[in-house]
Amino acid sequence: MTDELRQKKMAAAIAGVTTYIKSIEEAAAAAMAGASEPKPQTPWGVSHRADMMQFRNLMQLKAFHGVYR
Repeated sequence: MTDELRQKKMAAAIAGVTTYIKSIEEAAAAAMAGASEPKPQTPWGVSHRADMMQFRNLMQLKAFHGVYR
């Protein structure tokens, strides 16, 4: 394989990778443009999540009741 042919193949490969990366970035930008704003948190939702975390903590304490004695 000649040096000139090797350089042409390398340039073609680099151009292909660059084009692929650019197309992926454009697709990601298009997806982000269509994304909607997150909904604001409601007091009921916050309270429910806090209750779930507290219940999980209580279950963990019950599960490891005798481990720390």
